[in-house]
Amino acid sequence: MTGKIDARLKELGVEIPDAPTPAANYVPHVRAGDLVFISGQVSGRPGDLIVGKLGAGMDAEAGAAAARACAISLIAQMKAACGGNLDRVARVVKLTGFVNSAPDFPDHPKVINGCSDLMVEVFGDKGRHARSAVGVANLPFGVAVEVEAIFEID
Repeated sequence: MTGKIDARLKELGVEIPDAPTPAANYVPHVRAGDLVFISGQVSGRPGDLIVGKLGAGMDAEAGAAAARACAISLIAQMKAACGGNLDRVARVVKLTGFVNSAPDFPDHPKVINGCSDLMVEVFGDKGRHARSAVGVANLPFGVAVEVEAIFEID
């Protein structure tokens, strides 16, 4: 199914792959009323993960690219949750970003902007959201970034 959001993705040159399968015993998304809670999506795809520690060999620009990869996986999960119709997205409500970082790394918001910026590019004003950007000591598989999301659907 194609719609306005699919056309926007094509215009941006962003390809949305099939939704990644969970890496452990959880579901990729849960719908509760008009909200869809999407489990954390790591930077990259299985076999092609973006690994590293921000502030210890990886800079904020590379971290933002990793967060953008998380955004693509979040959109893929949302597409699966909406039966393929991304035009059902009423709003990106909240993103929570986790940054694998050195203790003195200060630029967590710049990193998670890679995810936030794509949400706004794709969904326009519906992509503007509340957000947290948190530094952590490590993430699964040594990935650089993980982001979870809450979407509202029509």
